[in-house]
Amino acid sequence: MSEYEQWSNYWKRDNKDSTKERSDAKSPRLGGERTSAVRLQACKACQRGAERSIAGCGHRPPYHHHHGAIKTMTFYGFSRLPIADAGTKRLLGFVTSVDIVDFLGGGLRHNLLQEKYQGNIFTAINADIREIMSSKLIYASESSSLPEVLKLMYEKNVGGLPIVDEDTRIKGIITEEDFVRSCRGVDTALLVESFMSPNVVTAPAQTTIEKMTRMIIQKGFRRMPVVQDGVLMGMVTASDIMKYMGSGEAFEKVVTGDIGEVMDQPIKSLIKRSLITIERKMNLGHAARKMIDNEIGSMPVMDRGSLAGILTERDFVRALAENRGILP
Repeated sequence: MSEYEQWSNYWKRDNKDSTKERSDAKSPRLGGERTSAVRLQACKACQRGAERSIAGCGHRPPYHHHHGAIKTMTFYGFSRLPIADAGTKRLLGFVTSVDIVDFLGGGLRHNLLQEKYQGNIFTAINADIREIMSSKLIYASESSSLPEVLKLMYEKNVGGLPIVDEDTRIKGIITEEDFVRSCRGVDTALLVESFMSPNVVTAPAQTTIEKMTRMIIQKGFRRMPVVQDGVLMGMVTASDIMKYMGSGEAFEKVVTGDIGEVMDQPIKSLIKRSLITIERKMNLGHAARKMIDNEIGSMPVMDRGSLAGILTERDFVRALAENRGILP
């Protein structure tokens, strides 16, 4: 059996095994007492997230390789994953979807793939994730209040914070999405146009995934709108690229193992969902409802049929940090 067939079979088998789990799985949310100390919900899904995906579980090896991290992040909808010691569960660092795209797709970390793995994606995808993780530890304790967590995320400009106990053992994670959820349906008296990013860089639909990846890394974006003949087609995110590069779909395109065969596809092939937009005069709380209900992390903002900006989960963190009365 070829290297590709072995990896592809692993991917398909493990996805099948997790189908039942995902049907009732929920990633950690803020839940009930939002004004008290951070309390991660003691649901089985959260425990799976902390024990199985971050530190490894009993019947499987620790998910410290790239494809394990990709599968975990895709499964739980995370764009940021804490990495812990498999034995002690103490926090070692974190890896983001942008880090993985950087490694596989063309940023500074991509030099490691080219030099150490000679550009072979089959070998690189099984490499230790700790090679590319950030060891700069930013986290919150179980006793932190939600306003404290919000302030830290805002000041450090991070998309999520691991929650640790007094021995820095990971108990869970709070993400930007959790704060978007706290705004869902709330009449905030704030408008989308006050917090959206108005200067939007778009990418033509025929742009290759490789070029899109370089644009994301170089410009510090996590997502970009895609246009064709002046018409907005959809959004492509770093997580979309990460999911594609770690999927059976990508490996079906590979013959020699050369990463270039995966990266030559047009980015329009990554647009899998219908376009969800909002208007610039929409209440921020109503925008949050639309974002959560459609399970997306960003939305193009329209003004009379034209693209006026983009609203992301991070913009909600900023809105809450600058308008503290919204968060109880």
